[in-house]
Amino acid sequence: MREATAKSDQAAPAAFHPSIDPTSDKQALMSQPSSTATDTRPGTDPATTPLRTLHMQLMPEALARLHTQQRLQEAEHERLVRAVQLRQRAERMTLKARKALAAVVMQ
Repeated sequence: MREATAKSDQAAPAAFHPSIDPTSDKQALMSQPSSTATDTRPGTDPATTPLRTLHMQLMPEALARLHTQQRLQEAEHERLVRAVQLRQRAERMTLKARKALAAVVMQ
């Protein structure tokens, strides 16, 4: 079985293999249409124009999403700041109540 595979590999010369054939690259390059021959302005490649148009149409949505994310982050920050303020206020009140209780007990 291995001998049959080895013989079939040897039967085809390496020059005819498409990955080794140096003319296959030249032919592929020559067969591709050149977009620079018709229009040399940047951004006029017909292959990228639909993607660019789609990107431009989605920009307002992306901007709105970014603004919403920033507002959520600001709201979370304000919530955390307010929680710290309330905790500190509660600690101050607790300390004040302890002092008042200690003053009553000491008299």
